[in-house]
Amino acid sequence: MGMCWCVCFNDFSKQFSGFSSLIAAESFNYKKFFEMVGLKKKSPEDVKKVFHILDKDQSGFIEEEELKFVLKGFTPEGRDLSDKETKALLAAGDKDGDGKIGAD
Repeated sequence: MGMCWCVCFNDFSKQFSGFSSLIAAESFNYKKFFEMVGLKKKSPEDVKKVFHILDKDQSGFIEEEELKFVLKGFTPEGRDLSDKETKALLAAGDKDGDGKIGAD
């Protein structure tokens, strides 16, 4: 199941067509990305659905290796995040400093 289903956009691929951070290396901006996908406006249930999709190993946490592929979950044209981009995204979501993102 892809994340497109969970974030419920009518035509998600069109929204991403102009988003250069899906293609250009070292240009990913997690704040812009979250704004674009409307994650802050989603219900807690929808956020948990997205979380469980990203948590590939079903450990209850999203680790750095799982975050590298986040853009591919939203669109087939997505790229892997660089190590620097992944670490920045992880730091933004890691509320307790344990190096992973929990469901809460």
